Amino acid sequence: MPLTNLNRDLEHQIRQIQQDHRLRSLTPLRQLEHGRIADAGRDYLNLSGNDYLGLAANREMVGQFYQQLNPATMLATFGPGAAGSRLMTGNSRIYDLLEKKLAALYGRESCLVFNSGFHGNAGILPALAGKGDLILADKLCHASLIDGMRLSRARTIRYRHLDYTQLASILQAKRDAYRRVFVVSESIFSMDGDRADLRQLIALKKKYRCSLYLDEAHALGVLGSRGLGLAQEEDVVNDIDLLFGTFGKALAGLGGFVVCSHIVADYLVNTARSLIFTTALPPVCLSWLLFVLDRIPEMADERDRLQRLAGQLRRDLEKQGLTTGGSSQIVPVMIGDSARAVAVAGELRDRGYWVTAVRPPTVPAGTARLRLSVTAAMSGDDLAPLPPLIAAALR
Repeated sequence: MPLTNLNRDLEHQIRQIQQDHRLRSLTPLRQLEHGRIADAGRDYLNLSGNDYLGLAANREMVGQFYQQLNPATMLATFGPGAAGSRLMTGNSRIYDLLEKKLAALYGRESCLVFNSGFHGNAGILPALAGKGDLILADKLCHASLIDGMRLSRARTIRYRHLDYTQLASILQAKRDAYRRVFVVSESIFSMDGDRADLRQLIALKKKYRCSLYLDEAHALGVLGSRGLGLAQEEDVVNDIDLLFGTFGKALAGLGGFVVCSHIVADYLVNTARSLIFTTALPPVCLSWLLFVLDRIPEMADERDRLQRLAGQLRRDLEKQGLTTGGSSQIVPVMIGDSARAVAVAGELRDRGYWVTAVRPPTVPAGTARLRLSVTAAMSGDDLAPLPPLIAAALR
């Protein structure tokens, strides 16, 4: 059967992606305990996930959750599907409990839950920012935020990563030409593992009358005395206009949320297309989030352990002469060339470490890297052999 023109075009583009060492594929994996995964009968230490507190494969905690399952809770609490959008019939009582719990944890007026972090980031900005508005975003913001900016009708400028001098210069020159201005940043950046300077961002948003949108995806559960993120750690939650978090990382669940004012939440319910036109989350997913949120504030030991492990790994990598960075549980090892990064990741997998080469377009051209993601379920003994193995592979 002859290929269609579309298939021929895509086949050519796939070959080009492969030649650029950017080809990706899907691998069916199995979650194991202690920060490990299995593929084709072999176990690996998983350094490519985001299960920062080790909850996704915490057998004891998952068992406690399902001990609540009985004929009375089977549908209302553990139902597998919502079968409707939130504005139709999918808005279960558990949604209300979850949003009120999150608002109370953050000490804010309101909270709104989305089906995923991508749903939230891609839907909030287009709903709030329109023609006559300006969005200023850190150059390394996540793809979901970039797509949200593109879907909005606002003008978008992306300032250099963590360059608040440039951000201030743009605000000084352009603020008065726009109705509303949104400053957008992650708190911990997903590929570099470094942190935003929240106090500088807050000072600029106050000086220039902006709204600050902060994505705490990689800080939720990990930072702060109660695990609520960098804004809580620095005691600036009330200065963040739109504080966004995701459940799919340290909370080992599904969904995303924004804590904000009542009026913003009400407005989003009526205008955010990624909330309005999608089936609601199943009760079982929401119930897990309620269950986990009761425990996250008490997991200080796991947070301390996570930071110690990541700090030691970073120091050991630097002792090997490797270029790393960040100050979080995300530890990048900078390589540069995509083909070399793929080759090193392959050698590490041969040695039992599931490491992924992060390449363009996920990161800028010439900055391919290994993204090492540490979890509290790992041990120092698990990680100690890794730096010399990476150094040897690069040599």
